[in-house]
Amino acid sequence: MTNTTKHSPNRLIHESSPYLRQHADNLVDWYPWSDEAIETARRDDKPLLLSIGYSTCHWCHVMADESFSDPDAAAIMNRHFVCVKVDREERPDIDTLYITAVSAMTGSAGWPLHVFLDPETLQPFFGGTYFPPQSRLGMASWSELLKKIAAAWNNPGERARLGETTDAVAEYLNKRLGAEPVSGTPGQSTGQSPDQPLGKLLGKLLDRAMAAFSQIYDPDRGGFGNVPKFPMPSILHFLIALAAENRPQSENARNMAVHTLNAMAAGGIYDQLGGGFHRYSTDGNWHLPHFEKMLYDNGQLLAVLADAYLLTKDTALLRVAEQTADYILRDMTHPEGGFYSAEDADSPLPEDPSEHAEGAFYVWTEAGVKGLLSPPAARLVTSRFGVRPEGNVANDPHGEFDGKNVLFQARTVADTAAAVGIRPDEADGLLDAAIKDLMAHRQTRPRPHLDDKIITAWNGLMISGLSRVARVSGDSRYHAAAEKAAGFVGNNLMGGSEGRATGLNRIWRAGESRIPGFAEDYAFFIKGLLDLYEIRFDPQWRDMAVSLAEEMLGLFFEPATGAVYQTREGHDPHIRLRVRETADNVLPAAGSIMADNLARLYRLTGQPAFLNAAEKILQAAVPLLAQQPSLAPALLTAAMGMEKERE
Repeated sequence: MTNTTKHSPNRLIHESSPYLRQHADNLVDWYPWSDEAIETARRDDKPLLLSIGYSTCHWCHVMADESFSDPDAAAIMNRHFVCVKVDREERPDIDTLYITAVSAMTGSAGWPLHVFLDPETLQPFFGGTYFPPQSRLGMASWSELLKKIAAAWNNPGERARLGETTDAVAEYLNKRLGAEPVSGTPGQSTGQSPDQPLGKLLGKLLDRAMAAFSQIYDPDRGGFGNVPKFPMPSILHFLIALAAENRPQSENARNMAVHTLNAMAAGGIYDQLGGGFHRYSTDGNWHLPHFEKMLYDNGQLLAVLADAYLLTKDTALLRVAEQTADYILRDMTHPEGGFYSAEDADSPLPEDPSEHAEGAFYVWTEAGVKGLLSPPAARLVTSRFGVRPEGNVANDPHGEFDGKNVLFQARTVADTAAAVGIRPDEADGLLDAAIKDLMAHRQTRPRPHLDDKIITAWNGLMISGLSRVARVSGDSRYHAAAEKAAGFVGNNLMGGSEGRATGLNRIWRAGESRIPGFAEDYAFFIKGLLDLYEIRFDPQWRDMAVSLAEEMLGLFFEPATGAVYQTREGHDPHIRLRVRETADNVLPAAGSIMADNLARLYRLTGQPAFLNAAEKILQAAVPLLAQQPSLAPALLTAAMGMEKERE
């Protein structure tokens, strides 16, 4: 129901972010995050309505179609609020701050994220995620919510109460995200003082983290938690690092990690034809994915799969890694070498490209499979990948996948061969040929939207993943792609002259490099450079990593406290709180990766400053680790690596 009425585009038409440009034709008078927006809100005494999302977000598209293109809803937004759009991938600092606030206020948060801010302080007084166009299931409609908030803002007594909310949220954010994010006496949870050296506490912290992960681990289907199920690369990397050590929990860690990776690779969350992992599984079986593909997931999982192969010598894991790397090289690589950010969950319907549906590019009907393949090949494919006439998506409440099949490994190749009465080696050949035929046909379908901006941090993760796969596979294509990407970042996202590593930026798109780099851009790119260096020990990658690490310490590290901040001083004058990077989420905390990088750089250079900074970062994290070590598996992984330096 996208609005087709002729009207002038809003201010977002001048932005380069694919997400912001998607909203340039909305009826809402959107501003980008800017002095102009904030000054307008203050002058007109209107709340800021901050809407945060990203270009491949399914529910962001839904709300744009339902509400931001609706004349009545847009009129309310324009009359009572100053409306601001933010691309969370460009501004993780804004996203971190306000998603933490909404989570505190409501108990959960996600995207699209909607936050109502006091224009003077920019503190939030209400927030939420998706709101429907009509009230349902106890959820207010978007228009109803807007009217209630506008009425409260314009009532002096109600506005005073909103101010009390902003004060409480501000206090929470300072405690949760600031320089002292952990309070109380967390050392009691380990029975020892958190002032003790981390090395003495590490064994107990590892045990407590394993106990926490074991409690949420799914022993039947792999993974952690129930529904939805996310890959959680930081946990998997920690488990594999622990499995490689001679510790009491090593075997348990190995079993959890390998079982999870195999279950994911067999499920619909993995693209059985084209390689690469989707964002998450909407069910507990890894079967029905949320179909977007993110560069940061696949980069991290490449590294995990390569390390798992080193641990197990399981060629099936290596094959998944190689197929995922091939997907990145085929579909996610700029001609000059950088890697694109993401592919959308939604795509045009092959039969009607004017309509979009989630997963349309990836799903199959049984008739479609049989119409493309010979009868023997079709029997193999339908048996191997669980294809049914009625579709194979169970418990689909909206009927979106009726008659559609998400390919997954329903049977082993041997069982499939037995089911159709042929030899396993013959089945292998027929299946490989059939997959190529299905892929060739799929490539003729309208593709999902590609977010073609190039993000330094995510490129660092992919350079790392490709480098790890290159080392274990010996395939020079992956090494060459990692080198080309590193060169792309060096040439296009670094300032200075003669390749000097200074002024690293976050975003490149359409020839323009912009937004000063965050701590994660430095940390993840340095990690990629170090993994790339270890393939052939080319000194240019080591030297670039050293120079960037020195710059990163000056910009984001506070020696007195061991804190690593998300942003440099003065990054945005409107954001007063500098967020401290500690706990892991879908991405590991920059401080954890930084500590590991510094320890590796110390081994390469012998510079004591690197080792001292790494030790301070890890020691500063002891209170968090003592309180809840499962929040920071990447820190624990770095701590295990650091322990080798103490030996």
